[in-house]
Amino acid sequence: MALITRRRLFHTAFSFAVTAAMAPLSAVGAEPAPRRIAYVVSDLRIPFWDIMWRGIQSRAAALGYQAKAYSADNNARSEITNLVDVIRSGVSGIILSPTNSSAAVTLLKLANDAAIPVVVADIGADGGEYVSYISSDNRDGAYRIGRVLAAKLKALGWADGRVGIIAIPQKRANGQARTAGFMQAMEEAGLKGAGIRQQVDFSYQETFDHTRDLLATAPDIRAIWLQGSDRYQGALDAIAAAGRTGQVLLMTFDAEPEFLEMIPRGTLAGAGMQQPFLMGERAVETMARHHNGQPVEREQKLPVLAVSEDNIKAEMSTIRRNVLGLK
Repeated sequence: MALITRRRLFHTAFSFAVTAAMAPLSAVGAEPAPRRIAYVVSDLRIPFWDIMWRGIQSRAAALGYQAKAYSADNNARSEITNLVDVIRSGVSGIILSPTNSSAAVTLLKLANDAAIPVVVADIGADGGEYVSYISSDNRDGAYRIGRVLAAKLKALGWADGRVGIIAIPQKRANGQARTAGFMQAMEEAGLKGAGIRQQVDFSYQETFDHTRDLLATAPDIRAIWLQGSDRYQGALDAIAAAGRTGQVLLMTFDAEPEFLEMIPRGTLAGAGMQQPFLMGERAVETMARHHNGQPVEREQKLPVLAVSEDNIKAEMSTIRRNVLGLK
C-alpha cells in the first residue's frame, strides 16, 4: 500500500513539473504576456483609417497591448473572414471600424458570441452590443463647415449658385449625419442643392465622373462638397476639365497633408477635419478602462474642426497631431 502511495506521489510530482515546464512564463511568476487587441477595419488604404490605426498603435504600445490590424479592403465578405480569424486568434478585445452600419450588426453578434469586448470606432452600428461607440460629431462638423462654405459663397457674390454633394455611402450612420448637418446649413443660408452622388469604390475615376456629372447637370453650380478627402484630385481635375477652375469651390470632409498648403492658397475652400489619430488613441484607452473594470461611456463624440484659410494657422498644431498623425 505504501509503495502504491509513493508511486502516486511520484507521478503527481512529475506531472506537475512537466506542466510547469510547458506553461508560459507568465504562469510561473515572470512578467505577464501583453494583452492582444485587433483592429478590424474596412480599408487601411484610405488615409483616414491608416491614421486611426497609427493612433491605436501608439496608445496600445504605451498601455502594454499588442495590436494587429485586419483590413477588409472595402469588401464585406473579407470583413467577415477577418473577424472570424480574429476570434480564433484569441484576442482580448476588438476595435471595429466596419464597412457599413448594417454589416456591423453581424460582426458584433459574432464577437459577442465569443465573449470578446468591442469598441466601435466611427461608422457606427445599426444594432448590437458593444462597450463604447467613439465617433466624430459628424452632424455638427458638417453643419459648421457648411456655414463656412455659405459665408464664402456670399462673400464672392455666388449665393444664387447651387451646391453639389459627393457623399460617402448613405447606409452608414456617419454618412447620414454628415448630409443632414450640411443640408441644414445650406437651408439656413438659402442655398439650393445641385444633387447628390454616392461613392462606391472611392476611386479617383469615380470621383472625377461624379464631379463631371454634377457640373454637366447643373450649369449654375458654384460649389462641390466631397464627403471624404483622399480623392480630392479627381474633383479638382473634373472642374478643370470643364473649364470651371476659379468658378466652382471645392470643400472636403477629412484632410490630407497637402491641405496644409492648399487651403491657405485657396485651392480648397476648406475642410471639416475629423481627428482620427485621437480617435484611435481614445479607442484603446476605452478598451483598457473596460479591461480594468472601470466605467466607460456608452457613446463618445469627438469634435470636428471646421478649417478654412481664416483659422488654419491657429489650428495647425492640433491638425498635425490629431488629424494627420504627424507626431
